[in-house]
This record gives sequence, structure tokens and C-alpha cells, in this order.
Amino acid sequence: MKYFIDGLLLGFAYVAPIGVQNIFVINSAISDKRMRSFLTALIVIFFDITLALACFWGVGSLFENAYILKMVVYLVGGIAVVKIGHGLLNSEIKAPTESAETLPISKVIVSACLVTWFNPQALIDGSLLLGAYRASLAPNFALLFIVGVCIASMTWFVSLSSIIATFKYQMSVKILTIINRVCGIVIVFYGLRLIYIFLENAF
Repeated sequence: MKYFIDGLLLGFAYVAPIGVQNIFVINSAISDKRMRSFLTALIVIFFDITLALACFWGVGSLFENAYILKMVVYLVGGIAVVKIGHGLLNSEIKAPTESAETLPISKVIVSACLVTWFNPQALIDGSLLLGAYRASLAPNFALLFIVGVCIASMTWFVSLSSIIATFKYQMSVKILTIINRVCGIVIVFYGLRLIYIFLENAF
């Protein structure tokens, strides 16, 4: 039980800080229908858990040792993240209703994949954090630990989506627009930072 709780706590510490995934879920909860924002959270959870499992079992070292692959991820991920942020900055926010238009599910899946798996910082940090912890665990305790991490991911993103979706009806369009613009600026900045890292290392 101790290792499960350790995984749970580490999982919350890993996903709680404001990042592209959290902003993506927040924006969906603001802009989409309640059920679609919940589905978006589940899609983000899927990619977050698969990334955590991959980092836990050592795939992050592949990106550290394969220089060209890492540079491709920086460039493609940076461009994709900037594009997502630009879309938020130019989107029109209307008063929230349950009949609001929703993004095509294919676009949600692609965007969730990009902000998770094409996030070099998440790959590297996850590999260092989860990979290092994996090395300290006996094989029979590793499963309990990673299950705790996965449950933390599910709990966090579902709760975040539910809270924002519930309280958005008490927010004015102006406040929602400000939140949306701030999210867009943060995402664009993050994407430009990834592109800068690519340029800095490539030239």
C-alpha cells in the first residue's frame, strides 16, 4: 500500500503544475459541452498515462540518446503547440451553453497527442522522475507504484474538467475570454520556447 500511495502522491505532483495539458483541458471545459469536455479529459488521460508508462519503463532514454529524433520532436512539437495556442488566441468566446459547438473528435485526439507526446520537456522530465523511481523499486512493487501514478492522472484531469465546466456558467464572457487569451499566450510562448531550443541546438 505504501508504494501505491507514493505513486499517487508523485502522480499528483507530476500533473498538477500548470502545463500545456492542463491548459488544454481547461480550455475544453470552457469552450465545449460538458460531455465533450469530459471526453477530452479522458483522451488527455489516455495519452498522459501512456507517456507515464513509457517513461517509467525507460523509453525516455531513447530521446536522450537519439539526437536527431529529439530535435525532430522539439521542432514538430514546437510548431504544433504554437498552432494550438494561436487557435486559442483567435477563437471567439460566447456565453457558455450546453448547446455550444464542439471540436471534431479527431482534432481533439490529435491535439491531445501533440501536447503530451510531442512535449520534449514532459518526455525528459518524466523519464528522469519516473525512470529514476523505477530503478529504486523492487519488481514486485513497481506495479503498485505506477498504478498510483495512473490513478492520480485520472483523478486530476477529470476533477479539473468537472470543476471548470461547473463554474464556467457563473463567469462572464469577458472573464472567459481573458482566461482563453492567457491560455493561448502561455501555449504560444511554450511552443516558441521549444522551437528556440531546436534552433539553439541545431545551429
